[in-house]
Amino acid sequence: MGGMLYKLFASASLLTLGLYHLICTFFHVIKSPQSYAAKPFYPLPRFSGHNDNRLQKLPLIILIISLFVAFLHQTLISFYSDPLVKGSTPVHRFSSLNSAAVFFLFLLIAVYLLLSESASLIPLPSDLLFALASGGFFLHYSAASASASIQTSDLQAHCDSLSARISALCSLLCLLLACRPRLFIADAALAASICLQGLWQLQTGLSLYVDGFIPEGCHRLLDVSGGVEGSTQCDIQESKLRAVSVLDLMFTVHVVIVVVLLFVVYTMVVMAAGVRRSGSYEALPNNSSSDSNNHIQMKSLSGTQA
Repeated sequence: MGGMLYKLFASASLLTLGLYHLICTFFHVIKSPQSYAAKPFYPLPRFSGHNDNRLQKLPLIILIISLFVAFLHQTLISFYSDPLVKGSTPVHRFSSLNSAAVFFLFLLIAVYLLLSESASLIPLPSDLLFALASGGFFLHYSAASASASIQTSDLQAHCDSLSARISALCSLLCLLLACRPRLFIADAALAASICLQGLWQLQTGLSLYVDGFIPEGCHRLLDVSGGVEGSTQCDIQESKLRAVSVLDLMFTVHVVIVVVLLFVVYTMVVMAAGVRRSGSYEALPNNSSSDSNNHIQMKSLSGTQA
């Protein structure tokens, strides 16, 4: 139950962060495309009658709280015994501490960003922050890949492997933004990738810890002597292959959901910003009328000369 609750918390945090960053990215590129540049953090806009700077930093504060909870969770579970992984409890302990160290790195970046916004500290350049984030995502990719390699559960190993690929994509996009901060496609793709990671955390929790979503032919692992519950295991090769195929299908479905979400968010931001569609076809009547006026003037001029 605790594993599912943590997956729900991670999913909600990542989805909130990704959606907020996606909305801000679309809004800034629509309002000022000439001066657009990607930012690692977008403060909340000022509301009329409210000049409290703490309200503007609310998304960053929520991010810090989420990272602290993730760091605390990984640190605490490192002290639990887990004989259901390869190498037993010592390997589990170091793997959990590795993940905790990655979250601590992100926490340091977020705290420094908050202090630089609210205190007299000199803020780091955006390209350096994106480079640090790229390194953090790469470390998370490495930690998730290492966690997948020690799992005796084939399903959890596959879930961790797909999560690692999303982190690798985020690392690449952050590196692109560090080199090309005006690359709007990379900024939007980064926000969409974070949303995808949030959806995949939810799917991972459902597939591993909720009986109604566990693939057919698979069951929960249990160490009877120690009373330790693990994730889902498939004993028959055919069941394992079918379950992995189902996870691949669900991953593709989540990608499609993120793409649809991207379209919906862009449309809503455009409508909220009050941008109207314009095209060359709207200028055609003006050009035609001006050409007609020029033609009439030429006819009148030729008649006068005659």
